[in-house]
Amino acid sequence: MSATILYGALLLAQIMLGAAMACAAIRMIRGPRAQDRILGLDALYVGAMLLLITIGISTSTVLYFELALVIGLIGFVTTVALARFLLRGEVIE
Repeated sequence: MSATILYGALLLAQIMLGAAMACAAIRMIRGPRAQDRILGLDALYVGAMLLLITIGISTSTVLYFELALVIGLIGFVTTVALARFLLRGEVIE
């Protein structure tokens, strides 16, 4: 019974993370300002990272955890670079 509950909870979490990613993608596409688009991109990569973690838990495959780590690192660097570009107009000083 606990395996069934775990599978159901993971499925529900994956559905909700997919909906959150869809909302973040809409904000990223329709955002009136550049700051809104960056925030949408930030929420999108966090949702993708969490979705990969839940898929990794359900399939017991280490590859998904490593991909989530790579997405987290690349997403953080991208967010910092875009924020610096908006503030100063240049990324590298």
